[in-house]
Amino acid sequence: MKLAVTYDNGEVFQHFGHTEYFKIYTLEDGSITSEEVLSTDGQGHGALAGFLQEHEVNALICGGIGGGARTALAAAGIELYPGVSGNADAQVTAFLSGQLQYNPDTQCADHEHHHHGGDCHGDCSGHC
Repeated sequence: MKLAVTYDNGEVFQHFGHTEYFKIYTLEDGSITSEEVLSTDGQGHGALAGFLQEHEVNALICGGIGGGARTALAAAGIELYPGVSGNADAQVTAFLSGQLQYNPDTQCADHEHHHHGGDCHGDCSGHC
C-alpha cells in the first residue's frame, strides 16, 4: 500500500490544492518499508489527484481540502484522511496503529472563493 501525505518541512501541509510536495510511504505488514518526498512540479488542485494516481497512491493524509479535489480523489480510488495536522511521520505512525485523528468532514471553500474571503468548513487551521 502507498500512503501520501501533503508535506512541508516535516509537517502535514494544510491546503491540498497548494501543496508543493507529497511524502509517499510504502507500507507493508504494518510498517513503513520505504519513503520518498516528491515535488508536484507546480501542479495544483484537480491535477494532484492524477499525480497521486500516477504514483500508485492508495490513501492520502492531508489538512484542508476542497470539494473538487475530494471528487477527483474519489474518482481515482484514493482513500482520504483530511483534517490532520502536525508531524507527517508521526501521523503515518498513528495511521499504522489505527490511532490517526482526522476529520472526514473537513472541507475548504472552493479555490475561487478562498482568495476572496472564502471560509473553511471544518478544521482547516486557517490555511485553506
